[in-house]
Amino acid sequence: MSDEHGPEPARNESEQSEVHRGLSRRGFLASAAAAGGAYFLGRFGPASAQTPTISEDDIVVPDDPTKTLGMSLSQRGLRSPFVHVQRQINDPNAPLGAAGWTFSPLQDLEGTITPADLHFERHHSGVAMIDPAEHRLVVHGMVQQPKQYTLWDLERMPQESHIYFVECSGNSLAGYPGGDADSTAQSIHGLVSTSEWVGVPMRHIVEDVGLDPASTWALFEGSDAAVMTRSVPVEKLMEDALIALYQNGEPIRPAQGYPMRLILPGWEGNMQIKWLRRIEFGDAPFYTKEETRHYTDRLPDGRSRQFTYAMEAKSVITRPSPGQGLAGAGRWTISGIAWSGRGRIERVEVSTDGGSTWEDAALLGESRTRSTVRFHHPWEWDGEEAMLMSRATDDTGYVQPTREALLEVRGPDYTYHYNGIQSWRLHPDGTLSNGYVDA
Repeated sequence: MSDEHGPEPARNESEQSEVHRGLSRRGFLASAAAAGGAYFLGRFGPASAQTPTISEDDIVVPDDPTKTLGMSLSQRGLRSPFVHVQRQINDPNAPLGAAGWTFSPLQDLEGTITPADLHFERHHSGVAMIDPAEHRLVVHGMVQQPKQYTLWDLERMPQESHIYFVECSGNSLAGYPGGDADSTAQSIHGLVSTSEWVGVPMRHIVEDVGLDPASTWALFEGSDAAVMTRSVPVEKLMEDALIALYQNGEPIRPAQGYPMRLILPGWEGNMQIKWLRRIEFGDAPFYTKEETRHYTDRLPDGRSRQFTYAMEAKSVITRPSPGQGLAGAGRWTISGIAWSGRGRIERVEVSTDGGSTWEDAALLGESRTRSTVRFHHPWEWDGEEAMLMSRATDDTGYVQPTREALLEVRGPDYTYHYNGIQSWRLHPDGTLSNGYVDA
């Protein structure tokens, strides 16, 4: 290292093979290049001068595309100007750095994978922008050998690929009070998205630092201005936790925690720390602000439930749903998604009469553990008012409850982990509204 601290002393071979501790940007880039970093730099280094990217403003729709030359190639693919898919922002006028969230447009999507630019967002102090060459992940506490890792260090470790959903613990919370008549699948349930995550299993990090046998918990900390922190049991880390570096084939985007984030399959989203910078091991929960003041579940008798990690089995009909409509009586397909934080969805049932009768829907593709699955159900609509519902069952035998059953146990002041059956009221004119609200 030669920046402002003078020449770096010579290192022996064992020192050079350890993780790169305290390297400057120049030293990091040089070492990365020396270790095959051309691959690394090409993907994560400064952008090179290239042809300007074509934007939506450049799109021209000709009267006859067979007699007009098509558009030029672009560095990033564009959606058709006839496809209007976008996220809903809770407060578009919020000041810089304010806590906020965006809702994934569930009603406009098909399949299970959410495009990265439509993945929901939840931030406590805005989106952190981090230079990967300067970023370090520090692992310390009750371990045999504290270490710090660069992004390049993690790139060289064994990686795995998994398709998991991420769901905000406050997703669907409008279900407790009921929501508005014009609430949509997006505005109520849009804080869930599914991606292919690629990264380093946490068990490799645990093995690398040598865990103290008395250590049973780990504190994860982010690099955003909120310095988000949560306690996680070690057993979850050894089971399936992942330090994700890629999402849907590309480096994780800043809004999802670039350059690295924690993925805890099936557990509430706030625990899956973005912009991950520190892991501290200990022998008890750390009882941070986020798990004492926030993210606890208040019960009707005044007590609170704490450390309620898993998101229970849930489903929602996304098509047809409010904001869409049916052109008239006839044969239609009812479609939606189902998921469970405790395992794999085994069954989805659909009711068109408010829950009086149920029929099995078909699951499309593979139903994976802790991932969403798409369901379809053919239906002949007679043009009369109908109440559409879906009900999921996972491989533990857990059945998605009704809203009434949840309210009986939790009361209307509960905030998190809502997974009651959603009902959509289909009116004779083909429009739909939130079935929680009286017509």
